[in-house]
Amino acid sequence: MEKQQSQNSEYVVIKALDDGVNVIGLTRGTDTRFHHSEKLDKGEVLIAQFTEHTSAIKIRGNAKVLTQFGEVESEMKK
Repeated sequence: MEKQQSQNSEYVVIKALDDGVNVIGLTRGTDTRFHHSEKLDKGEVLIAQFTEHTSAIKIRGNAKVLTQFGEVESEMKK
């Protein structure tokens, strides 16, 4: 029987402001590990969801991030 996901799972919207934005999903549990990654080019949008497997999302590069808590922009390392 397939386990249903809660409809209250949180989503984030990530919009790349430059080419080469990396979005990395991190696992939940005692050992935090990378489990998924995407590379976005300028203007591309990714809608990501926190799940029973994803506890954190790491973003590298210039991107706008929209969450239920508001909006924030990530920046390139200088």
